[in-house]
Amino acid sequence: MIGSTSGNVLVGPTLRGCPLVNCSSSGLVELPPLASHTTELHVQDNRLTSVSPGLFDGLVGLKKVSLSGNPFHCDCRIQYLRSWLLRNRAVVSEQPTCASPSSVAQKAIADLTDEYFSSCGRPSCTGGTYSTAMGAMLCCIIALLLWSLRLAKSSTFTLCIGDRHVGLEADSLRSLKPKHRRRLHTTLPGVSADLTSFTCTQELERPLISMELLPQVLDTLHKKHKIKIKAT
Repeated sequence: MIGSTSGNVLVGPTLRGCPLVNCSSSGLVELPPLASHTTELHVQDNRLTSVSPGLFDGLVGLKKVSLSGNPFHCDCRIQYLRSWLLRNRAVVSEQPTCASPSSVAQKAIADLTDEYFSSCGRPSCTGGTYSTAMGAMLCCIIALLLWSLRLAKSSTFTLCIGDRHVGLEADSLRSLKPKHRRRLHTTLPGVSADLTSFTCTQELERPLISMELLPQVLDTLHKKHKIKIKAT
């Protein structure tokens, strides 16, 4: 056994040097980092409930591992040990079993199905960093949308009306119906050309649009449609 003990529980052992690590029946509650050249690991009959993810990944020289006799709690945290056991059945002397929960008590960890872990979240290589970054990006997008909406509401449209627009006739601001166009561009049966010419002249000589109505139009657009138009 390597490390120091306090009562029946091994506290903070450091397992280095010897390629054979024997900590069986020593009250271990968790496994410490192991030397990469470890070839044998005996930690049976301890108080291990799980194995930290990645703990065995660097131990490429392992020839024999004993994990039985530990009260492993088979929840989502046991997924790493299960995956490792499935890949390294040949080096495990005796398959460890679940002690809890009761639904899988005494069942070999390696025999747990994928469906049993269906409620567990998939491990991510970036972990919490990825979630934090995505949350920050989402907040930025929402803030940008709110800013754009506020900018759109406060936008001002400028309508430049110069001297050349003062001569616009009132009829030019509305679409002429087909019957009006026929009246202006055709001669009615039984009516002389002079009379038709006189009628067209009267249409063209209608009074120009009153600029006194423009402030009222602008005020209506502002109050009803929230459109601000500045006349220059």
